[in-house]
Amino acid sequence: MQNVKLVRIEYWVDKAETGIHFEDNILHTDNQIRRARCWFPCMDENSQQCCYDLEFTVAHDLVAVSTGKLLYQVLSKDDPPRKTYVYRLDVPVSAWWISLVVGPLEIFPDPQNCLISHMCLPAYKSKLQNTVGFFYSAFSSHYEEYLGAKFPFGSYKQIFIAPEMTVSSSSLGASMSIFSSQVLHDENIIDKTIDTRIRLAYALARQWFGVYIIPSGPDDEWLLDGLAGFLTDSYIKKYLGNNEARYRRFKANCAVCKADDGGATTLSSSGSCKDLYGTQSLGLYGKIRSWKSVAVLQMLEKQMGPESFCKMLQTIVARGLDATQPSRTLSTKEFRHFANKVGNLERPFLKEFFPRWVGSCGCPVLRMGFSYNKRKNMVELAVLRSCTAKPDVEPPNTNADSEAREAEVGWPGMMSIRVNELDGMYDHPILPMAGDSWQLLEIQCHSKLAARRFLKPKKGSRADGSDDNGDAAVDARSSSESPLLWIRADPEMEYIAEIHFNQPVQMWVNQLEKDKDVVAQAQAIATLEALPECSFAIVNALNNFLCDSKVFWRVRIEAAFALATTASEDTDWAGLLHLVKFYKGRRFDANIGLPKPNDFRDIPEYFVLEAIPHAVAMVRGADGKSPREAVEFVLQLLKYNDNNGNIYSDVFWLATLVQSIGELEFGQQTILLLSSLLKRIDRLLQFDRLMPSYNGILTVSCIRTLTQIALKFSVLIPLDRICNLIKPFRNLKSLWQVRVEASRALLDLEFQYKGLNAALSLFIEFLEEEPSLRGQTKLGMHAMRLCQMRGPTDSADDIQSITLVAFLRMLEGRMAFNNVFLRHYLFCILQIFAGRPPTLYGVPRDKTFHTGDPEARSEQENIVLSFAAEAEPLETPVNITNQSPEDVAIIEVPKEADSISSSHELKKPVVKIKVKHSTATSKGDEMGNQSAAEKSQGKNNGPDRAASSSVSVDAPQRNFTEAVSISNHNLEEVNSCQNPGSRVTASIGSAKLACEGDDLGKELQCTADSGNVLVHPRLLGDSDLGADALKYASLRSLSAATVNDSSLALGDSPHRKEKKAKSDKDKKRKREDRKGHKEDSEYLERKRLKKEKKRKEKELAKLLNNEPSKTSMELPSRSKGPGVKEPEFKSVTLQAKTNEVGSSNMLVTKVEARAETSEASNAPRFRIKIKNKPLNR
Repeated sequence: MQNVKLVRIEYWVDKAETGIHFEDNILHTDNQIRRARCWFPCMDENSQQCCYDLEFTVAHDLVAVSTGKLLYQVLSKDDPPRKTYVYRLDVPVSAWWISLVVGPLEIFPDPQNCLISHMCLPAYKSKLQNTVGFFYSAFSSHYEEYLGAKFPFGSYKQIFIAPEMTVSSSSLGASMSIFSSQVLHDENIIDKTIDTRIRLAYALARQWFGVYIIPSGPDDEWLLDGLAGFLTDSYIKKYLGNNEARYRRFKANCAVCKADDGGATTLSSSGSCKDLYGTQSLGLYGKIRSWKSVAVLQMLEKQMGPESFCKMLQTIVARGLDATQPSRTLSTKEFRHFANKVGNLERPFLKEFFPRWVGSCGCPVLRMGFSYNKRKNMVELAVLRSCTAKPDVEPPNTNADSEAREAEVGWPGMMSIRVNELDGMYDHPILPMAGDSWQLLEIQCHSKLAARRFLKPKKGSRADGSDDNGDAAVDARSSSESPLLWIRADPEMEYIAEIHFNQPVQMWVNQLEKDKDVVAQAQAIATLEALPECSFAIVNALNNFLCDSKVFWRVRIEAAFALATTASEDTDWAGLLHLVKFYKGRRFDANIGLPKPNDFRDIPEYFVLEAIPHAVAMVRGADGKSPREAVEFVLQLLKYNDNNGNIYSDVFWLATLVQSIGELEFGQQTILLLSSLLKRIDRLLQFDRLMPSYNGILTVSCIRTLTQIALKFSVLIPLDRICNLIKPFRNLKSLWQVRVEASRALLDLEFQYKGLNAALSLFIEFLEEEPSLRGQTKLGMHAMRLCQMRGPTDSADDIQSITLVAFLRMLEGRMAFNNVFLRHYLFCILQIFAGRPPTLYGVPRDKTFHTGDPEARSEQENIVLSFAAEAEPLETPVNITNQSPEDVAIIEVPKEADSISSSHELKKPVVKIKVKHSTATSKGDEMGNQSAAEKSQGKNNGPDRAASSSVSVDAPQRNFTEAVSISNHNLEEVNSCQNPGSRVTASIGSAKLACEGDDLGKELQCTADSGNVLVHPRLLGDSDLGADALKYASLRSLSAATVNDSSLALGDSPHRKEKKAKSDKDKKRKREDRKGHKEDSEYLERKRLKKEKKRKEKELAKLLNNEPSKTSMELPSRSKGPGVKEPEFKSVTLQAKTNEVGSSNMLVTKVEARAETSEASNAPRFRIKIKNKPLNR
């Protein structure tokens, strides 16, 4: 028996601005970071999980869709009648995954699986049926078959709502996903099919890994994100083709290598996950981390094999579905254990693999060249190793154990070198990923050159002396200088590496023409395109590749753009002529010389031909202008476009033609054709206004092209004329895509004509006028790009203080709190102003000010006094000065207290939510419960090192005092923490405020508390050390062991002694393991590297000891002597006004306490009742 106290709280939400959204007769929720607390009371943490019983009462003509299984529907006898939907979710999940959509939805059950339901608004039903026709193949035929288990939530629902209602393109919930309706398309739309299928397949994969199987902590989120991406890639490979999967993975790996240069892209470390509060999944760094996580898992799959990796995933899923001891959390350590036990990977490899690829940043950079030794018939391969990580970036694992530091020398494993010879293809796994910077390898060739003598012609021989029955390869052997055709490094993409291979041009041509791998073809095209001098042989090879219809269409598009790059006067415009000839040979009527009517039935050929006008528009002459033939070609295609008789839409085709006009550079010979092109653009705008295209794509392209032309002729065209032409598209009645594109165009023009400060001021104005959350996010992203476009030589003084203050106030305002994506981009803009990367990574957390601390108050007073002279009219005093890029101090903004209005004059429908929260008190620590209770009462137990990024939802400020009567034991029960495995029944009843005379105070408000903190900028820089000391300090960073020795010199604590004893045990175990490795070449290589490392350390130590002025060098210290002059720096200091969050004064009218026995399911449950009720009283 367990004493359970039942607390019933009945609350009413009049106006919720985040978490839950109202738009006409549609209600929906979104899963933004820590925003579930804003629309129903909950423990909004990923570790707090429980089951839910959900009841939603809505109008009889509306449909309520939520997480879990629909049990039944009840139609009331009210006038007008209402309908109650009852859902139950038996799988414990966190509050973040509770979703709800209410609206006049059309339901389309999946014809092949009754557990799948697709829903949308009535206007999109025809598009819905065409879009989701493939979904059964991903749901049952692949995912359930690949993972060897049924869908864990039973049923699955997909809901598509208007894009202006959503915060992002997709929002996930347990057993359901909410998408923007812009991903839906008719059967006559070609260009959206592939992207839509991949997006829906990824959302379904996240149900398995991310919603059902959850990470153990923030450091393990990369693993679930990577597993979902890996599962999606397996679907792409099976249903969209191996070429599509490999090409996408190759491009993603290239992007990772370019961006993985700092700690922000580290997958698992305390500095990149725990202190980022979920922002590591947002923006560009979020995409890079996602791509890198998938690539790391694919590397493991290459090492253990596809069958073993599939078996490992099945083991993880089966462990979560186990009815006796379900374990639905997954950590990096557990996954590493599975890789050893199930995947049969050796422990030494895993000990090097995870610290280097998961716990560190950077990718290997390999520069290779070779020479053929004809006497030995051997390839001599020279390799230069480096890393993409910046040298000044401190590794995130500087305090990790010895195995992590040893892994930083290189990367584990051996890279394969594939040599294509006359006799065939041979793989040589001989290149170690770890080793010296320079290394020379020898590869034995299998083919031999034939030394043939000059023989007399035989009977039946041809005039050139060759035999009819002879082998053509013999001639190739005798005429060639080597048996090598081409060489590739890492052909199977076993590693994330940036590879630069130097081989003759003819070998690249051979690779392009004879290698069937799309990655090899793409690498060859990129290399031939980048050559400083282009020969006719290269042009002909690219043209032949483009004309080959058997080649993958994406690589053919790259060949088309490569031809455009090689086109010049030196090659007699051969690339341009080949592009035009290729297009006219397939789309022009040879008799009349005009384009034929469109015919898009050959889908791959359609994509290739769609790229030709864009490639032609990128051809440039010696003066940087487009040749007249290119401009006339684009004009001819746009003028004679005819889509009659075509079963597919040509909207994307026309959009590409319009965008090609924006790529043209007009000179004296082509400026006369500009007026004809502008007339065509105006005609398309008028046509799209009468008959809107798919998602307004045609109008968006026209606005973008007009903006590009205006920017190119900014000296001749007045700004006012262009702005007057674009401003009408910002009408609120326009599609949100058109409205946002018009706002972007105006921001670009303002940036070009008046500078960055004027553009940012206009951005703030547009942001306040934009009603859609999605549009606000797009504008924030575009403003960040404008800030990044500012050159490094531009001074930060061009940003006025009033603009910075407006950004700071917006960052702490309600708009940013309601949209976490906008909040992220605003913060990134401030980071760029300070000269730092647009990420929260690396922000110091050592010193945190609270608004109630005396030190904080004095600091804030100084800020106010320093800024009063410059920003006196503003309410929020902020002091802003310039800051150097070296300073790592950051602006930490206190969050504005959010409030829920209780006005009864609203005309929107109001949702009444009755919550029966069945939760259980566990046998947790008393200290944890006491601290939770104190936090709920507003007490601060020491400085909070991690500032919460959420904002309190509190009731409006009262002008009168209200009496509260509540017992201590009830308060303790309400504020107690709950464990996922405990069960407490708590029902929420009525609660009244003591003052009955105030009409605004008769509902209980839902309050979610958060810490309001102010981070003081920390200055990292020491003037104690001289120039020579700093020089040798940089030398000491060469060895991790040297840093470790200096840290041990500070004193031997018991913890260090224990760690030293553990290290001795590890060394003893390693010595025992070495006995069986005397003949292992890989082991001997690692041993040699360790000896070389120790030798360098000894030389470095001797060098340091020889300098008496450097012997006293210690670790950098923040303390400075009184006589030491402070280094000059520029800092950014912020003090923002915060609203005190007072505790709600209320009288709990019903508190029940009873004992309840534990049932079979020990997970707490929620019961939520929602009633749609207008407030016209």
